[in-house]
Amino acid sequence: MVNMMNRKIIVSTLLLLFTFHINSYSQLFNDEVYKFSKVLGYIEAFYVDSVNKEKLVESAVVEMLKELDPHSVYISKEEVQRMNEPLQGSFEGIGIQFNILYDTLMVVSPISGGPSEKVGILAGDRIVSIDGENVAGVKITNEMVFDRLRGKKGTKVVVAIKRRGEKDLLDFEIIRDKIPIYSLDAAYMVSKKDKVGYIKLNRFAATTMQEYREAVAKLRKEGAEHLILDLTDNGGGYLNMAEELADEFLKNGQLIVYTEGLKSERSETKATKIGSFETGKVVVMIDEGSASASEIVAGAVQDWDRGVLVGRRSFGKGLVQRPLPLPDGSMMRLTIARYYTPTGRLIQKSYEKGTDNYHHDLINRYNHGELSNADSIQFPESLKYATLEKKRVVYGGGGIMPDIFVPIDTTGYSDYYRDLIRKGIINRYILNYMDKNRAELERNYKNHKKHGDFEYFIENFDIDEAFLKDFIAFADNEKLSFDEEGYNKSFASLKANLKALIARDLWGTSEFYEVVNVIDPIYNEAVKVMLDDNSYYSKLNAVN
Repeated sequence: MVNMMNRKIIVSTLLLLFTFHINSYSQLFNDEVYKFSKVLGYIEAFYVDSVNKEKLVESAVVEMLKELDPHSVYISKEEVQRMNEPLQGSFEGIGIQFNILYDTLMVVSPISGGPSEKVGILAGDRIVSIDGENVAGVKITNEMVFDRLRGKKGTKVVVAIKRRGEKDLLDFEIIRDKIPIYSLDAAYMVSKKDKVGYIKLNRFAATTMQEYREAVAKLRKEGAEHLILDLTDNGGGYLNMAEELADEFLKNGQLIVYTEGLKSERSETKATKIGSFETGKVVVMIDEGSASASEIVAGAVQDWDRGVLVGRRSFGKGLVQRPLPLPDGSMMRLTIARYYTPTGRLIQKSYEKGTDNYHHDLINRYNHGELSNADSIQFPESLKYATLEKKRVVYGGGGIMPDIFVPIDTTGYSDYYRDLIRKGIINRYILNYMDKNRAELERNYKNHKKHGDFEYFIENFDIDEAFLKDFIAFADNEKLSFDEEGYNKSFASLKANLKALIARDLWGTSEFYEVVNVIDPIYNEAVKVMLDDNSYYSKLNAVN
């Protein structure tokens, strides 16, 4: 009887404490909300001028989230749709890559399989009117182009085209459709002899794994047994896509990543299937632009000693955000957990010195010398971990440190080359060049009966002295005076980029990277390590 009474007293006490806790929390919550609404009420009732309450509330929300961490952010309803497009993998429009040259809207290329290609629009076409509205010579902007050419699937738009060699304007009626946004930039064989393939991903979107598998199937047909995975400047994206990609390299049951937070229980993701590159050599390229999802993949590969990482320390984003809708169609992305690599490394860099300092981290790294000298990077002993197979030393607390450091290359950088890029002169020159020479280039390199392929272009097309002389004259006409010292310093970079842009216009982005990668120090180191068994396996077996 006494025990029964004691149990009743204990239960009653617990219920009373629980009710008090809930009421206190509710009261505190209501007090803060009431305080905020009271401030708004006072402003509306007594402020000297009229105010935009919506803007005030948005500003308050923005500042409130800034107090939490650098990745908890408010997104206006106008930004929500634009933000989702690159990750969802598509938008709705007519399907062209375009550029604005001297107030003229030029088609760089129609997107393969898109509505513009289907009706016969060609690279080099000039769009002079859209639905009867003149868009030539009216200082049209990219935003104006998007407003007029994008629209709901199934709607139509009529464009008038000026085409080289045609006397009259050509009218095209285009039915808008879903246009893919690709997350895979390139996939090609680095060396057929050594059976090495290369894949570059620019983000982790909804379509990433489909694109990856198609690329792997293509490379496998060409004999690929080893892979260089390029994640440089890949800022991340969907967590589940990173988990699926990491699964391609790890064995069944191996931990890929886990997340944990104050209000989020530990959640683990493990490899579950036979991946496309569970065997063979793997080299992953990373740099200071590789973040979030990229770091999950790189961390898992490194922690399980599955491959060699080459490049520079990654960005250091290890926070998981959850999108939370707000009543007016806007959204906030709230950090709900941290993610950890298989060894338990937290990759998130510190934000204790404030948001501004956090966002200047890459500049601070450059000024500190980290991007050019590995010795400038210091990790405390408390952040030392051991890899799971070979027990190599790795570090947490601010990005993934690669196994092989590659300093940033400034030897080919000059103010002249910077201005050529910054002012868009290189792109404009190539647009002009392709406009005048496209037919001849396609005839000689792409559609030639005997040697119509990309390999022939690589070996035989040369950015020669006459080409460069014409380019320098073009730049001078664009009000950029010739700088011989800067030109000589950036000569190799300039030639590679000019040739790569021509390759892109004739074929696509994969061919662009196949040309331009030859001047990329991280890529060249990745190839060197991949082709040298001693270098590759010594790094995997090293105990630091």
